[in-house]
Amino acid sequence: MIKNPDWWRGAVIYQVYPRSFNDSNGDGIGDLPGVTAKLDYIASLNVDAIWLSPFFTSPMKDFGYDVSDYRDVDPIFGTIEDFDELIAEAHKRDLKIMIDQVLSHSSDQHRWFVESRSSRDNPRSDWYVWADARKDGTPPNNWLSVFGGSAWAWDSRRKQYYLHNFLASQPDLNFHNPEVVDQVLSDVKFWLDRGVDGFRLDAINFCFHDPKLRDNPPSNAVAEGSIGVRKENPYAYQFHKYDKTRPENLAFLQRLRALLDQYPGTTTVGEIGDDNSLETMAEYTGGGDKLHMAYSFDLLTEQRGADFFKKTVDSIEKKLTDGWPCWAIGNHDVARVASRWEARSAQQLKAYMAMLLTLRGSICIYQGEELGLTEAELEYHELVDPYGINFWPEYKGRDGCRTPMVWHHRETHGGFSDARPWLPVYDEHYNAAVAVQHDEENSILQAYRTFLGWRAQQPVLLKGDIEFLKSPEETLVYTRHYEGETLLVALNLTDKPVRITTPAPGQPIKGTPGFIGGSWKGRQLELQPWGVEIASL
Repeated sequence: MIKNPDWWRGAVIYQVYPRSFNDSNGDGIGDLPGVTAKLDYIASLNVDAIWLSPFFTSPMKDFGYDVSDYRDVDPIFGTIEDFDELIAEAHKRDLKIMIDQVLSHSSDQHRWFVESRSSRDNPRSDWYVWADARKDGTPPNNWLSVFGGSAWAWDSRRKQYYLHNFLASQPDLNFHNPEVVDQVLSDVKFWLDRGVDGFRLDAINFCFHDPKLRDNPPSNAVAEGSIGVRKENPYAYQFHKYDKTRPENLAFLQRLRALLDQYPGTTTVGEIGDDNSLETMAEYTGGGDKLHMAYSFDLLTEQRGADFFKKTVDSIEKKLTDGWPCWAIGNHDVARVASRWEARSAQQLKAYMAMLLTLRGSICIYQGEELGLTEAELEYHELVDPYGINFWPEYKGRDGCRTPMVWHHRETHGGFSDARPWLPVYDEHYNAAVAVQHDEENSILQAYRTFLGWRAQQPVLLKGDIEFLKSPEETLVYTRHYEGETLLVALNLTDKPVRITTPAPGQPIKGTPGFIGGSWKGRQLELQPWGVEIASL
């Protein structure tokens, strides 16, 4: 009997990018035993779960998001036995394990694709999306790849094009083929049987395409929020009506949910990068028979400020209705929040932390965020990310947020590895190492630990409604309400003191960590620059 099958509601999920977390065998690449060795550290953060980015067998053209065997561990990360040990050790510490599932596409080195491209009449000939060229030899339509250029690649063996929404080495599976759907669900079941507690579903709205292969219309506005796509990428200039987010996806999500419902206490969070992401999130999480949670990109852009935060949260709250959001301000695909939102002080980062951790929904924290790490500045010759290499210098790619975790300021490569790491440790990160912040009472790390420990004991934050109140410019004031308890959260996102009038005098919560709190005079609350006040009403 599962103690709390709905543990994921309000949970805090710590994202581990294994390649950059901790290297146990001295090859310069993080691995699963390295994660196991740091479970006590993760548990000390007072998070509920770990989300592991891909560790499956892969040629690593897109660093694991190009899977060549969905049921095995790539040797650079360890073995399937190492994974089993990680699960067992995490569960001993009451930590759940969620893993990435990359279902919409595989590697071109997967045996399925090798067979599919071998002829037009083999048993897997229809497992991928194949189409004839136009009469002039050009691709079947105008669909574009997220990574630049056409979404179609020519295969000389079949004398046809195949679809790849991402790299040409990541061909899209044909979900219109029932055999493909059955196989994908069987692979998901394989990991459920090994004891995983949930899945983060990569690019889950990309599974189906328009079988008529109609051209996408132009976009009315550049959609920067869509899977981190920026205005220098032509992908942003199409309205992606036909190449993703197709209606057939809903029936597949229902089958996926039915499978997970056979394993009580498991969950899904879907990554949805779409022109209409809010509507899609609502559609994919509504009704209790599809995704458990939807992962929002809306706070992963360079936009910030109280008005933007309020409008974003409000719009998601209105659209989701019975759905459940999962918030993040950082991950392995976007510049680190300390740089993206131009935080100039630890106090500023603590204010952003307080906002994130008091929103309604579940929370993802990306490794190093709890240290306040900035985006690493890398030279062109140091880049390995194909996205950055393709769009340099206007866009420098994702390597800057993927540099190794810094464990100790006095150890080689920050304690990450004895060998030269796959990406360099950024010099500016040494002073933010875990060892530096561990015993520092007012450090960002201690603020995360203390606040997360307190948050875990507050049903009003885990389950309560959220309502925004009127407040001065560049401040956020909202209440969380649950079963007769009301909590007020007030944030000053400016460099100047502000005075806020609240609905009633507040009783400050004692022991909020490392924040510059407010001072009350009746219903008047005065907040210092980047001040945070959490009070009972």
